[in-house]
Amino acid sequence: MTSPAPRSFARDTQHKVIAGVCSGLARRFGLSRTVVRAAFLISCVLPGPQFIAYLLLWVVMPRG
Repeated sequence: MTSPAPRSFARDTQHKVIAGVCSGLARRFGLSRTVVRAAFLISCVLPGPQFIAYLLLWVVMPRG
């Protein structure tokens, strides 16, 4: 039995809104892009380093 191809850890440049970070994470973990984007937006009202994490991922994640 063969296993499915591993999903890459890269920004999604085809379905990006800002930098493709959320859509790249959604593709990597098999989630809906809309769900990941909504979760990020909702998390922005909570205290924490969400924007810093997004910027770091923007720099660290390769284009896919």
